[in-house]
Amino acid sequence: MKNASTGKTSPADRTDWAHVRAMKDADIVHDEDSPATRPGDWEGATLKQGGREIGRARARGPNKRPTKEQVAVRYSPEVLAYFRATGAGWQTRMDAALKDWIAARGVPAAS
Repeated sequence: MKNASTGKTSPADRTDWAHVRAMKDADIVHDEDSPATRPGDWEGATLKQGGREIGRARARGPNKRPTKEQVAVRYSPEVLAYFRATGAGWQTRMDAALKDWIAARGVPAAS
């Protein structure tokens, strides 16, 4: 049996993934050979697949001000197609268009 990332493995070496998925954090034994990781342990980590670098681990930075609120909204396909066709940043442009629409009616936008 060939495993793309580790080379040849035998069926006896295979992991029981159903058992692993059923484990709780408390079931994992941490000792000096396998200490628990902390968020800082992953800073600058390189993600590899098949020996080839495919990315780097990074944390998302803090939200820029003003903070925005995530909501689920339904728009017509035509509206979405228009804004998506404008490329990256289309959601920010859509937000700006809605603010302009509010300002045109003389209503101050809430901060």
